[in-house]
Amino acid sequence: MSLPLIMIATAVVALALGRLTAWPTIHRLRTQLANATWSLLHDPLTGMLNRAGLQAAHATLAKTAPAQPLIVALIDLDDFKRVNDTHGHGRGDDLLIQVAERITDIAAVHGGVAARLAGDEYTALLPARADDLDRIADTIATIIAQPVALPAEGSPATVTITASMGLALVATSDPFTEVALHRADIAMYHAKRNGRNRHAIYQPGMTMPPAQHRRGPRLRDQHQPTGEATA
Repeated sequence: MSLPLIMIATAVVALALGRLTAWPTIHRLRTQLANATWSLLHDPLTGMLNRAGLQAAHATLAKTAPAQPLIVALIDLDDFKRVNDTHGHGRGDDLLIQVAERITDIAAVHGGVAARLAGDEYTALLPARADDLDRIADTIATIIAQPVALPAEGSPATVTITASMGLALVATSDPFTEVALHRADIAMYHAKRNGRNRHAIYQPGMTMPPAQHRRGPRLRDQHQPTGEATA
């Protein structure tokens, strides 16, 4: 074999070996990127969408079906602290995971999505009609209130928990934070004010106190000016 052919063959072999050597690194980097992207949009405990993931899902709905009416259901578990205090934080996490699965299943049945915003607070976005509001709220409340078996190394515990909900009917084209979530949050305030295991539906003219006088400030409330919050 002539010297030029030997040089060409050597270069081809080196290139092939380089690609084989680089492939594991490329695969690892792709996996890391996929994991990082997933983490940006999902809650690590439950696997549900997080706030950013829910905003992304809403943005997709706004593009694909801008005229579609949308039910926003804000869901708070009642007296969740009692579960943590009685059964421990590990079992409290188990409860959050099982409730997340139930809410996710309900959202999927209605062609919607669900998310865990923080702590014991969830949200569902459901394409639906105005006459579905009470029915959907009752369905969510009934399913969440089913007994939950909490696994444990010792004796398992079974707990029952209820939820309070604020619901709002909006258009997918409405701004997510300033209108959709905000109206559901106002309705939630009215549901909580009337006791536990209740739901309220947003009506024009509903108000609530500023965030600092309620259950503590939240990120989505920080855009609100001082004074009564309305939408």
